[in-house]
Amino acid sequence: MKDSNKFSFKARIRSFGYAFAGLKRFFLTEHNVWIHSVAAVITVIISFLLKISAFEWVGVLFAIGLVLVAEAFNTCIEKMMDRVVSGQDENVKYVKDLAAGAVLIAAIVAAIIGVIIFLPKIIHLL
Repeated sequence: MKDSNKFSFKARIRSFGYAFAGLKRFFLTEHNVWIHSVAAVITVIISFLLKISAFEWVGVLFAIGLVLVAEAFNTCIEKMMDRVVSGQDENVKYVKDLAAGAVLIAAIVAAIIGVIIFLPKIIHLL
């Protein structure tokens, strides 16, 4: 019998394949992630055009990552709740609404980070 707890580079590499497959499906099938991705691309383009500092890049990339991770977890929660409980359920609605609220919080924080970084640079250009 094979020891399933034994470390294996082959298994680690295979796990990256599963992760990339999940991300591919996420980006190809989830409509909200398309919106977030367009916003991220626009933000990166603006960041290059305004020549933001390395520290500012950290903030921008963290904000983009935060929103995408929140959206991924929201999608996971929604899919699992739909699978576990069929039909209308007030607890399921609460869990799904709260997960969507977490994405909203992440998006608001990202927008605030964008305003803090970009607004002074845009005002300086005017």
